[in-house]
Amino acid sequence: MILWALPLGVVIGVMSGFFGVGGGFLLTPVLLLVGFTPVGAITMSLLYTIATSVSGAWAHFKLANIYWKGVLPLSVSGVIGTQIARPAVMWLERIGFDEIVIPVLYLVLLAYFAITMFTNKKIETKEAPTSPLKWKFLMIGMLGGFTSGALGVGGGFIMVPLLITIAKIQPKLAVGTSLISIIFIVTAGFLSYAFSTKINLVLASYLIIGAIIGTQLGPRFTRLYSNKQIQLLLGGLYVVTFLSVFLKLVNLTIAGLIVLLFYVGVLIVFFGIQQVKQAHKKKMVDVNS
Repeated sequence: MILWALPLGVVIGVMSGFFGVGGGFLLTPVLLLVGFTPVGAITMSLLYTIATSVSGAWAHFKLANIYWKGVLPLSVSGVIGTQIARPAVMWLERIGFDEIVIPVLYLVLLAYFAITMFTNKKIETKEAPTSPLKWKFLMIGMLGGFTSGALGVGGGFIMVPLLITIAKIQPKLAVGTSLISIIFIVTAGFLSYAFSTKINLVLASYLIIGAIIGTQLGPRFTRLYSNKQIQLLLGGLYVVTFLSVFLKLVNLTIAGLIVLLFYVGVLIVFFGIQQVKQAHKKKMVDVNS
């Protein structure tokens, strides 16, 4: 039975909509932890991320959380990056190094961006400079696209922190802008794998249904938190994902899965509590008025 995929899709969808990370950032390590091959996990995660990105981007569009000037350069360079990544991954699989190199690359990136999120303090800019340097967006998109194709993620877990720290975009805008660009990036990445990799369509369907539900909830929770709080929570997510992948490498797979799901579960509960508090506060205001 794979009914577990439905709640997993919802939970990761909420994280995707809240942090703008596409969803594959979390789904790929989970699939690796439950026994998928790296290429199989990458392909499934890219398909899932198409759904989370479309749904999450629509929600952020309605909240006006998108910096449109950055979308085109991010998307074009990101698509190019995915096409560079696939041959590299297939080569690693042929020589038998994919199960070592891909998780290690994950660890390096996760460690770097966790440190970035906890140390970066310049988050008050409401949008990028009036005349943004397009090479910054092109560079960020290329890195996001390559990572998307190599690791089966949307690229958002690369692009969001870089948009915050390099392009100087407010975290909420970085989230929405990332999700719009990810739609094009992951579609290109998925198509590059889909014709040569078998996909469990039933599992994918459960995950995608959950994604559609979760990504409509995640963006709503961003209204309950400051930009600084969102940045710190994202940093925490990077840390626990790092721990989960590291534990997988040292053959502590179950422990890694528990660490990751525990943090995500705590966040979901935390979001729910904040939502209830906000609703109660609004109700009291209405009663008093």
